[in-house]
Order: sequence, then C-alpha cells, then structure tokens
Amino acid sequence: MISRRKFIATAAVAGTSVAVGGYALHSHKSRAEYEASVKQTWRHTQDNLGSAPALMLELVRYATLAPSSHNTQCWKYWIGKEGVSILPDFQRRCPVVDPDDHHLFISLGCAAENLIHAAAALGFHGETTFSAGSSESLDIILQTAKPLTSPLFEAIPVRQSTRGEFDAKALSSQELKLLEAAGTGNGVRAHLLTDRQAMENVLDFVIQGNTSQMRDPAFVRELKDWLRFNGAQAARTGDGLFSGSSGNPSFPAWLGSSMFDLLFTEKAENDKYARHVRSSAGIAVFVSEMDDKNHWIEVGRAFERFALQAAVLGVRNAHLNQPIEVSSLRPQFAKFLGMTSGRPDLVVRFGRGPEMPRSLRRPIEAVVV
Repeated sequence: MISRRKFIATAAVAGTSVAVGGYALHSHKSRAEYEASVKQTWRHTQDNLGSAPALMLELVRYATLAPSSHNTQCWKYWIGKEGVSILPDFQRRCPVVDPDDHHLFISLGCAAENLIHAAAALGFHGETTFSAGSSESLDIILQTAKPLTSPLFEAIPVRQSTRGEFDAKALSSQELKLLEAAGTGNGVRAHLLTDRQAMENVLDFVIQGNTSQMRDPAFVRELKDWLRFNGAQAARTGDGLFSGSSGNPSFPAWLGSSMFDLLFTEKAENDKYARHVRSSAGIAVFVSEMDDKNHWIEVGRAFERFALQAAVLGVRNAHLNQPIEVSSLRPQFAKFLGMTSGRPDLVVRFGRGPEMPRSLRRPIEAVVV
C-alpha cells in the first residue's frame, strides 16, 4: 500500500505534469470563473427594480444567501400574489447527518430571516406563518411599507460561515449582549459560553461526535458528495462545500477526491476542531423550548440574526454541530447544558479572524417553482 508521503509526492508530480499539459491555464480559468461567481452572488441590489416580479425575485435572491447544511440550499420558492412561500426541497436533504430533517428546517428559517430583512429594505413588511402537514410551507405575507434599511440587512452579503482559526481574543460585554439578544427569539435562546473550561467541555463533546461520524462510512460518503474541490466545480454546481472555504488548496476533482480519502482522518479532524475551539472567543448554543418543526424554523431565524449581528460587529462564526447531530450524544449534551426539556439545536463558535473564500449559490431560476 502506498505511503502517505509517497502519495503526496506522486500527486505533486502528477499535478506538475498536468500543468505542463494545460492545467495551469485551467487553474487560472477556474479561479476567474469562481471569482466572477462570488462577485455576482455576494452583492446588494445593483439594478433599479421597477416591477413587482423583479422585486419578488430579488427578495428570493437575498433569501438564498442564507446558510444551509452542507450548503445544500434545500429550499424552493413559490411567489404568489400576497408574498413568498419557502418550501423544503427534500431531494437535497442529507439523510445521514440530518435524518429527521432538523437542519433542513433550520435552513428554511435562515432563508426566511434574510427575506424579512430584505423585504423591509425594499419597502415591505413581512409576517411568517408555517403550515405543517403534507404541504409543509413557510409562508411570508408581504404588505407595502416605508423602506427601512437595517444594519442586519446591510450585513447579508457580508455574512459567511468561517471554517478557520480565529484570534482567541475575548469580545466585549456589550458585543456579547448584542449577540445574545440577536440569537434569542420565539421559544429559542442562545446560551453564550466564554469560560475556557466550559468551552473545553464542549470540545470534548465535539470530539466524541466527530469520532463517531468519522467512523461511519455513510457519513463520510455523504460529506464527500457535497465537497467541491476547485473553483470551477463550485461555480458550475453553485452549491456544496468549496474546499477553499475551509482553507484547503484547490485540486482537479479527481485529485481532490483522492487527497480527501488520504487526508480526511479522525485524528486530523479532531486536532483541527481543537484548534478551532481554542482560538474562538466563545461558543453559542441555540436551544428551543419544544422539539418540532415550528421551533426548528425559529432556531434558524434566531441563528441568522446572530450571524448577521456578528457580521455587523466584524465577528466570524462557524458550526460545531457534532454534539447535536449524533443522536446518542445529544441527551448527554443537553444534560451538560442543564436542560430538562426542549432540544439543543445548534452549536456555533465565534470570534474574530480573517475572511475565507466564499461559498456560492445556484441561480434564482433553479429554486423558483
């Protein structure tokens, strides 16, 4: 069996050989294609939106800038006479990491929060209602109102999930209060942990969860399916986890796949999460009063407000959801938090650090039904 060192050396030689055959040019084109897609995706409204249909499509575009599990963008949008409905796209679900669609419905809540802020800025007041049952639909009724631009709206194209190390510096008490307030909502609360021992305790849960997931071949396959190993691949699909967003180098898809199989190890991932937690200013745990889809959506809205408020403050954030994704670990984590009811829904680290390369989004016509 080829050694890791020999494989890396062989891959480097292969990469050089491909470059001679034109891969260097491909890399330049890939980077240019990716950068053009980033510029087109992460922006505020640039055009004069004169018609109602154009306004509605622009609201949908802002909604799609919300985060989603594995950047699956597990949503569809229906534009009606009274507003916009956000529907779950079960064809883009992650059945291994998210078997009960918990993350999926949180993602719908994140999209709704973006849409509400964008609607206010473009001259609408929005109210949300969730219809359960067979037709599961998150409906946002829009009424004409005076345009109201907020700092959270301005932060929509700035927000990102930053999968890198932070600077380990503490946030001020005022900044923590703003984040906690933003992350609190209807039946949802954000608990901010900044004590280093408490953060180490959370890290223990993260490592237990990550170890369990890494030993599950189905989990690894599902994650790999959503990885995009270079800018051209990310731009072409408009979804998934771009390797550059995690600080990893770009490779042709065939080489990236092989490198992933070689280097994505339990120890390497656990060591990475230890660095991530210890470089963070704190950890936010979002908990809900009841474990149902209505509350999952509210968690999504609360988290998106938290993430937008963080962006306003120049604070980064990234998920550490292993303690709540591994079902056998979740009750122990809830007990650690002192919970007697409800559900721990999200675990998010935060702190200041550099901006990372951005994820991309599918075109609007791919999500409007």
